[in-house]
Amino acid sequence: MRPVIKTDKLTKRFGAFVAANELTFEVEKGEIFGFLGANGAGKTTAMRMLCGLLMPSSGKATIAGFDVYTQTDQIKRRIGYMSQKFSLYDDLTVTENIRFYGGIYGMEIKEIKAKTLELLAELQLEKEAKTLVRDLPLGWKQKLAFSVSLVHSPDIVFLDEPTGGVDPVTRRQFWDLIYHAADKGVTVFVTTHYMDEAEYCNRVSIMVDGVIAALDSPAKLKKKYGYDNIEDVFYELARKAKRSE
Repeated sequence: MRPVIKTDKLTKRFGAFVAANELTFEVEKGEIFGFLGANGAGKTTAMRMLCGLLMPSSGKATIAGFDVYTQTDQIKRRIGYMSQKFSLYDDLTVTENIRFYGGIYGMEIKEIKAKTLELLAELQLEKEAKTLVRDLPLGWKQKLAFSVSLVHSPDIVFLDEPTGGVDPVTRRQFWDLIYHAADKGVTVFVTTHYMDEAEYCNRVSIMVDGVIAALDSPAKLKKKYGYDNIEDVFYELARKAKRSE
């Protein structure tokens, strides 16, 4: 099976500063891949290249089979994205947000209408369909934003610190949604500062000073470095960093 994300020495320079240096890794279909690193490690730069938002300086990468240099439009249609701010419009209703993003992703009107009804039922938000997003509880906003990022049935969804600021119970419920998406074949690429969430991933990479310092399953990384949890592995590597934001 061909990887849905494949990079080979992917690099981004800003003048003399190397933000991401020769990143080489693969992510399989349906995998939950954790992308960890302290502030300044290069995570955001790397993710922007993978999403087709930032042109690499050198190296190679394909996303859902498309080249990051020449096929960025095709990449953007095959991926979903959710940020810590949930990427929703507070002054639009629940229904209007779903329909708006369906249009942005190029879906047909008939398909958007059907998908809207489907998502409202799945999220049990039928009664809140006409409610402004600003009036929803934080946990509901989070679940809606995740569902909106999947509205066009992408191959890959990029989640950039999606659980920041929510309580532990809501975070765990959110991960149930991630598991459900992965079970349906969606590849989940997630950044997080919560090390307990890293334990939920199939594999994690840890970036330090623009390079991938470690990449493997949580269990294998803990065994390799002799720790009982990923948090200790992370700090073992991150404390060696020489740069910060």
